[in-house]
This record gives sequence, C-alpha cells and structure tokens, in this order.
Amino acid sequence: MRFGIVLFTSDRGITPAAAAKAAEERGFQSFFVPEHTHIPVKREAAHPGTGSAELPDDRYTRTLDPWVSLGTAAAVTSRIELSTAVALPTESDPITLAKTIATLDHLSGGRVTVGAGFGWNTD
Repeated sequence: MRFGIVLFTSDRGITPAAAAKAAEERGFQSFFVPEHTHIPVKREAAHPGTGSAELPDDRYTRTLDPWVSLGTAAAVTSRIELSTAVALPTESDPITLAKTIATLDHLSGGRVTVGAGFGWNTD
C-alpha cells in the first residue's frame, strides 16, 4: 500500500519544502498541494464543508501557488512524487501552464503528476 500526504499550503504554518522533506523521510510515496488562484468577492456557490456560500476560514485567500510550492518541494527531495490536489487548468493559459508543469517535471526527475479538476466554486 502507498500513502501520500496533502498540505493545504498557505503563508501560515509549515512550508511546502519542509513538509515534503519530512514526508519523504517518513516513507510517504507522494505529496499533494491544492490550487486556489482567487476567491470572488461575491459568491453564491455552496462550499462543500459549510453547505453555504460562507467559507470555513480565510485559507482559500491565503493559498500558495501550487507550482512554486511543488518546485520548492522538488528542490529538497529526491524520491517523493509531486502532485496537485487539485489544479484548475481552466484558470490558466494552457501553453504557459503546460510549460510550467513540463519544467517542474523535468527538474524534479519526472516526479510530477497533475491532478486536475474544475473545483467546487462555480462563481
């Protein structure tokens, strides 16, 4: 059985590099980070945890960039697989995003997997 770890990255708490390094040292197979590029000022979509438009806290407005986060993780690890949980490619230019992911995959020695989705926030 293989186990992975997800870190909801933000400017508070452990850095992605420190978390990935600790996860690798403890035998985890994979390390995942989310993508939340922005939260609209006015929202109506229900959050999956609260069931309403209200967010549980401010973590969504403080989320770090997933590609930079995984890049820092790649720089301090050598084996752990790196992935998004979940990337939102519809919010990015496809050519620029593809180059970013390909660069990260190359520099990490082929350890990148993209978990892609649309997300719950339809607003």
